[in-house]
Amino acid sequence: MKCVDDFRLRLGKQELVPIMVGGMGVDISTVALSLEAARLGGIGHISDAMVPTVTDRRFNTKFVKDKLKQYKFNVENADKSVVKFDLDILAEATKMHVGSAMDAKKGDGLIFINCMEKLTMNAPKETLRVRMQTAMDAGIDGITLAAGLHLGSFALIEDHPRFRDVKLGIIVSSLRALQLFLKKSARTGRLPDYVVVEGPLAGGHLGFGMDWAQYDLATIVAEIHAWMQAEQLDIPLIPAGGIFTGSDAVGFLENGASAVQVATRFTVTSECGLPEKVQQEYFKATEDDIEVNQLSPTGYPMRMIKSCPAIGDGIRPNCEAYGYLLDANGSCAYIQAYNREVAAHPGERRIKVMDKTCLCTHMRNFDCWTCGQYTYRLKDTTRRNEDGSYQILSAEHVFKDYQFSKDGKVALPD
Repeated sequence: MKCVDDFRLRLGKQELVPIMVGGMGVDISTVALSLEAARLGGIGHISDAMVPTVTDRRFNTKFVKDKLKQYKFNVENADKSVVKFDLDILAEATKMHVGSAMDAKKGDGLIFINCMEKLTMNAPKETLRVRMQTAMDAGIDGITLAAGLHLGSFALIEDHPRFRDVKLGIIVSSLRALQLFLKKSARTGRLPDYVVVEGPLAGGHLGFGMDWAQYDLATIVAEIHAWMQAEQLDIPLIPAGGIFTGSDAVGFLENGASAVQVATRFTVTSECGLPEKVQQEYFKATEDDIEVNQLSPTGYPMRMIKSCPAIGDGIRPNCEAYGYLLDANGSCAYIQAYNREVAAHPGERRIKVMDKTCLCTHMRNFDCWTCGQYTYRLKDTTRRNEDGSYQILSAEHVFKDYQFSKDGKVALPD
C-alpha cells in the first residue's frame, strides 16, 4: 500500500512533497505554519486577509489605529463610502508580512499567499492589484487566487516583472468555474500553474450553495481531470476539503491528482494562529456542532462551529477600523442587517443580528470559528490530558502523519 511520500508534485523544475497547507485567513495560517510546511518540503500558505491587522499584531505597527483615527468622524454614519484604504500603507503592510516569511524560509518547499477576491475593501480592483503586486515584490513563491472567480486577476499583474516567474493558482469548486477563468485570462497568455479543486466539506467559505451536500469532491475532481486531459492541458490538480488522513490523500493521488490541500488538522497545532482556548473548542466539537450557514456578508455559505461568539452578535460595524468587506460602493450586508435591527429596537443598548455577522471584527478577534466538516474528528488525532483538555500538536507531526501514514490510520503524538 502506498503513502503520500511515494508521490511528488512537480511545479516547473521543482519537486515537492505533494502536501499543501491551505491558507486560513487573518493569521490562522501563520508565517510559522507556512515555514514548517516549506521546511518539510511541501507548500505552506500565508493569507493576506486583513493584512494591516495582522501586521499590527506581528510588528506592533499602528495601521488599524491610524485608520480608525482618520475616519473616526464617520463611525455613527450608516454610509461607509468615504472609508478608504491608503494603498501605500496596504503595500507596506503586505511587504512586511510577506517579506518576513520569505526571509525566514528554509528547506526545499515553497510559501504561497492566499488572496481573496471577496476582500473588496471599498476599491476591489485597486486593493487586489496592490496586494498581489506587493507580494510578488516581496519575493512570494506563489499566489493562490481564492474566494471568487478572479476573472480579471491575472490582468491586474500581467505587467509585473515576475508575472511569468511566480507560481499562480486558482481555487475552483466546479469545472464551469475553471472554464470561465481560463477563458477570461487567456489573453494574458498565462495558464495557472496549479488548480485547487475545493469540495463541499472544506472549511470557511464554500463555492457551493446551501445544496452543498449534494456534491462530492472526488466526482468534481474526476470531471475536471477528464476535461483537462481532453483539452491537453497539463495543469496540476490539487483536491481540497475533507482530506483527513494520508490514505484519503493517496486515493486522490492515485486517481490523477498532483497533490492535496489540507487545513483542518493544522488548526490544532502550536504553529497555528488560533488561541489555545479556541483550539480546545475545535477538539470538543461534535458532528452536530458544525453547520453551514449564510451569515457571511460575502454572499457565500460558510461552515463554522455553531457555538462561536460571532453568531447572533450585534456589534456595531467597525468599518472605520477594518472595512475589508466594503464593496465598491462602501456597503456591506452586515451594515444593512445591523441598521435594520437598530431601527427595529430603538433604545436597546445591545441588539442581536442573526442573519449576518460582522466578519471583519469577529475574524480579527478569533470569534468566528470557521472549520472543516471533519473538525469533530480532531479529538481522535491527539491525546487527552489529565485535566480533560486535549494535547496541542506540532505542525511537523501532522505534516509527517499525512506524508507517511497508511491504512487510514492517524498517528497520535508521543
